[in-house]
Amino acid sequence: MPRSLRFWAFLLLFFVCFAPARAQKGNFAPINRIVNQAIQHHLIPGAVVIIGHNGHVVFRRAYGWRSLVPDEEKMTVNTIFDMASLTKPLMTATAVMQLYQEGKINVNDPVAKYLPQFAANGKGDITIRDLLTHYSGLPPDLSLARPWEGKGEAYKLAFAARPLRPPGVRFQYSDVNFITLGALIEKVSGLPLDVYDMRNIIQPLGLRYTRYLPPVSWRPLIAPTQYEHGLAAYGGKVDWTGPDVVLRGVVHDPTARRMGGVAGHAGLFMDADDLSVYAQNLLDRLAGRPSRFPLSRIVLQKMTTPEQPATGTALRGFGWDIESPFSSNRGQLFPVGSFGHSGFTGTSLWIDPYSDSYVIILTNAVHPNGPTNSLSMRGEIANVAAVAIGIHNDGGAMAARITGYNESLSGMRRWAARNGNVLTGIDVLEHDRFRQLAALARQHGGHLRLGLLTNQTGLDAEGRRTIDILFHNAEQAVPGLTLKVLFSPEHGIAGSYDRPGVPNSTDAATGLPIISLYGHTAAQRHPPLNVMRNLDAVVIDLQDAGVRYYTYETVVRYFLEAAAKTGTRIIVLDRPDPITGSFVQGPVSDADAESYVNSMPIPVRHGMTLGELARYDNQQLHLHAPLTVIKMEGWQPGDWYDSTDLTWTNPSPNLEDLEEATLYPALGLIETTNISVGRGTDTPFLVFGAPWIHSRALAHYLNILDMPGVRFLSVNFMPRKPYPYHGQVCHGVRIMVTSRNVLNAPELGVEIASVLHRFYPDKFEVAKMNVLLANRTVLKEIEEGQGAERISEEWRPALEAFMKRRQAALLYGR
Repeated sequence: MPRSLRFWAFLLLFFVCFAPARAQKGNFAPINRIVNQAIQHHLIPGAVVIIGHNGHVVFRRAYGWRSLVPDEEKMTVNTIFDMASLTKPLMTATAVMQLYQEGKINVNDPVAKYLPQFAANGKGDITIRDLLTHYSGLPPDLSLARPWEGKGEAYKLAFAARPLRPPGVRFQYSDVNFITLGALIEKVSGLPLDVYDMRNIIQPLGLRYTRYLPPVSWRPLIAPTQYEHGLAAYGGKVDWTGPDVVLRGVVHDPTARRMGGVAGHAGLFMDADDLSVYAQNLLDRLAGRPSRFPLSRIVLQKMTTPEQPATGTALRGFGWDIESPFSSNRGQLFPVGSFGHSGFTGTSLWIDPYSDSYVIILTNAVHPNGPTNSLSMRGEIANVAAVAIGIHNDGGAMAARITGYNESLSGMRRWAARNGNVLTGIDVLEHDRFRQLAALARQHGGHLRLGLLTNQTGLDAEGRRTIDILFHNAEQAVPGLTLKVLFSPEHGIAGSYDRPGVPNSTDAATGLPIISLYGHTAAQRHPPLNVMRNLDAVVIDLQDAGVRYYTYETVVRYFLEAAAKTGTRIIVLDRPDPITGSFVQGPVSDADAESYVNSMPIPVRHGMTLGELARYDNQQLHLHAPLTVIKMEGWQPGDWYDSTDLTWTNPSPNLEDLEEATLYPALGLIETTNISVGRGTDTPFLVFGAPWIHSRALAHYLNILDMPGVRFLSVNFMPRKPYPYHGQVCHGVRIMVTSRNVLNAPELGVEIASVLHRFYPDKFEVAKMNVLLANRTVLKEIEEGQGAERISEEWRPALEAFMKRRQAALLYGR
């Protein structure tokens, strides 16, 4: 080669291997120390690190050695790596979402709909979603105990696999999930997996050094992995008598290797620059910028946000890790809500759309003698990157939005109870010296005629009735204010009635008339318009139960509808959702099934305070009623009632403590059937049964289902008058809550109904449950013998749509 050409070739190689990033910012120098220490301690032979931010590569560097044996080779930034499990999100999950985007599959469908053989050994209810999020219950890998070879044989083994537990119960990372998804892609697309990925992902992104089965010509740039016995050098064929070789250009994962080097869970080779192109196009698509990423923005958003079962505490997108035991490469500074993945060979990618950043760390940590403990290095590099690009601590706001609480409570970590200090709406009103009422009085010429809807739960922090506070304190603080009338909901002003037909009465302490809104007729459950027209405002102070069929929510809607006609302002003194505002669960009720226990099409557990519900009703019904919500202070959406420091007051006669309220969204669903739910006992909504139930067999079967957060105990109980089966011994089950934060109570209620219908088809009057269920589709699926995990996948789209609708009504984040 002429000397001049050798010079330019050397110069080009220098810039390819050691060129600095386009625009560095911040201090990335600690990365050099972190990586070099890992090399010195023999944790890795070398590494390539690339960091992107705001559309630019701000750090790009190679360290150490690409190869140690049989020859030493310097690491270069264009080294090609065995990506191992990064294959899962980069290729397989993206391909699945493309098929979803094209309408060829539905992620809530059973896998067996497309791969009928997969239904073997009790896998008929496992959905595509379960595979994508690792909640299928399948074992971690295919057995390698006996010799086998070929993709077809691997698929047979995957289809024959036996679940370790029911789907949707626990997070269990499993290669079998993505081996099966590879088979699904091939079946639906009609193409081999590597061909599909090349045509639909790799080529559209313009990736140059990305593929399965890399050609021999790439070998000098490929980072070798580890010694392996019995391999032909290339092609992935198993030679059980072959010599030991260092894997180079042959996939490291033994299952993928037996499959011929192409699998849904592993097999991809890629260099850091191509991975940078992939990550940047993904960020651009999420941000709505021009992008070649082969998914639409809305589908990609769905893919990269939590999609695990509602009770799943390991947060997983479709293929992407968000917060789980595997997300150490996020570090501690990138927020929960960013996402990424890692690979067994030592590869890692973390992406943060909120700061428009990504961190790539590619190593061959298994070279030459197997895996080392290099996990901490990834988290340390992520932390340095976060500081250097200026990540700001959001105080857990993003984590609260996607988990309902704060970062320390997400993932598989322990959910601790918070010792809060919460002021309810009435406390805030008092603290502000009735400022809001004074302003309203001025608008009405110095006069303010008030009504008050309340009951025994209307108490301030000192235990004083809201009735007395408004009648005495407010009237003294606000000249012209007069409390004229009281309204009571179901159960009456004292919360002691447990039957319809609550009469009007008079409050003994104030002499104020009490208009009951729980009479025998529909008209007697609406506030009288002639009374409303003589009021300037109605204050509402009620403790709700956080469940759609709790009737206090309906009476609030009725006041809003009346106020829309009379111009009376509605003032809601807000109180906590006792079962937290962080969980939205259960089927959305049918729009044409409106009743006193279904005032709006919302899910069983809606995750809203009464003030937020009032805003939601006003917006969705287009009432335009004058509405003010006096917010609480100090309440977090993740707070259970016992995290607030507020005193529990029974909101109704049969909700006597928080445990009963926790299970009310479950057992409340079946209380209109011929099953006793413990009304008239000391444990309402903690037990259920009937004289004809075989309690031990039922409890045993329910425990076998391994439902998250609960266990079941065989019991006998006898309800008192006037409740169902009074004076008779009911054989049934006591529900023991073992972890309320992973309990999906509405799904539990549907599962109990499904099991009862299966066990007692001639005795259990399942159709009657639709009074409170208010969803004909779910009822039909129960009658057809479907289980709750399968049924819940069907109601998920409506649930997600509701969560988007409610966003404008929320007052406390999420």
